[in-house]
Amino acid sequence: MKAQEVLEDAVGRRVSCDGERGTVRYVGPVPPTAGLWLGVEWDDPERGKHDGSHEGVRYFTCRHPTGGSFVRPKKASFGVDYVTALKQRYEVELQEVIGEELKISSRTVMMVGFEDVKQKQRLEKLTEIGLRRCEVSDPGPEKEIRNTTPLAQSLDLSGNLLSSWEVLAAVTEQLEALRELQLSHNRLSISSEPSRLSPAFSCLRVLSLNSCALTWTQVLHCAPMWQHLEELYLADNDITELLRPQRVLQTLKVLDLSNNHIVQETVLEISHLPCLEKLNLSSSGLSVIQFSDASAGDKTALFPALKTLLLDDNNISEWCVVNELEKLSSLLHLSCRRNPLLQREKNPETVRQIIIARLSRLELLDMRKVLSDERRGAELDYCKKFGLDWLKAGGHSDPEKNHPNTEFMSEHPRFLALLQKYGAPDEGELKEQKPFALKNQLLTLTFVCPEDSERKPIEKKLPGKSTH
Repeated sequence: MKAQEVLEDAVGRRVSCDGERGTVRYVGPVPPTAGLWLGVEWDDPERGKHDGSHEGVRYFTCRHPTGGSFVRPKKASFGVDYVTALKQRYEVELQEVIGEELKISSRTVMMVGFEDVKQKQRLEKLTEIGLRRCEVSDPGPEKEIRNTTPLAQSLDLSGNLLSSWEVLAAVTEQLEALRELQLSHNRLSISSEPSRLSPAFSCLRVLSLNSCALTWTQVLHCAPMWQHLEELYLADNDITELLRPQRVLQTLKVLDLSNNHIVQETVLEISHLPCLEKLNLSSSGLSVIQFSDASAGDKTALFPALKTLLLDDNNISEWCVVNELEKLSSLLHLSCRRNPLLQREKNPETVRQIIIARLSRLELLDMRKVLSDERRGAELDYCKKFGLDWLKAGGHSDPEKNHPNTEFMSEHPRFLALLQKYGAPDEGELKEQKPFALKNQLLTLTFVCPEDSERKPIEKKLPGKSTH
């Protein structure tokens, strides 16, 4: 690429260099060296060397203090157009297929132009197109995409060199059947008029924008482009504070916000999405969820359609969080692996049983089905496990005298419903709850000497689990 061509439109364009992607922020000289340089802000800040300044002079700015560096234009690739990348990606595969079709009775038939015709026919039939990390930067000649892959329904453009939503729209507007779009690991500049681009995404139902350095405000700004979107994947972005979507994302059924450090007080801002069935909040730093509009035993009006909730790898340490989830009117599937709460018991199956007993409609827990026999056993054991606490709190086997205090009912809001379902447990079956402490987790071993009956037995306490 000639220096004059670079100077014309390089700022803002995406480049690739030694497998790393970045955005051009500056074009020009960097004294005292001679010649032209590109100032690049890299997607991976570890690739850079500085924040856009060199020897006391600032040439551009970066989000990260080590996100920038200078490279010579000849070392940077500005990518290729969609159809060029498509042919490069599928050329080997297509040639192998064409080669097989050319063999007739072990003789190779030579037909001028046959390969080009067959390649065009096969590209035209593609419904799923994978161009991940193929350095796609622009749509290419007008209408060429529509003529080459008119039937595309699924397109993977993850990790490419598209610079803006306008450039992307110039690609997708030619794919009239496109329903699923993978755009993870891209850096698209935000459109000033997103609603103007909505015709380019009119059939889009599934959109992946993982690792795109987006904030929630930017997502909401872009959302008018996706008027019929049903699934949105936003894992590993710069989303911290959620705001309530107004007249956007109202058709959303699946939302993935995992691996974003979300301010937990703002989670309820998305609770009014009317169609949301699956929400992934794993690795988001959550420790508390509270639905203040409903008291214990009642259902919240929030998240009305939510069936699946993923809370893995968070900071949940209190059972009150699980109790709050019982207020969700549609919850059927829950995953809460690797939370501090699970470390309360030595046996993870005990924790599983308690969760099942506290959540009346749960059908799937941590990717395992909750069968009817398991539920019955979990609920009966729950009644026995906390039965003494119930009695101490004012509970009684006689329904007329059964008035446990507010504190107990707050901690065990389903307990009375379970008593109605199974009846009160026999007092002989009740288990005393011991606080979690090392002394309560020890096993008592008694050593006796059969050869010396007069010798007193010796007792030793050992941990329930030991390492060798």
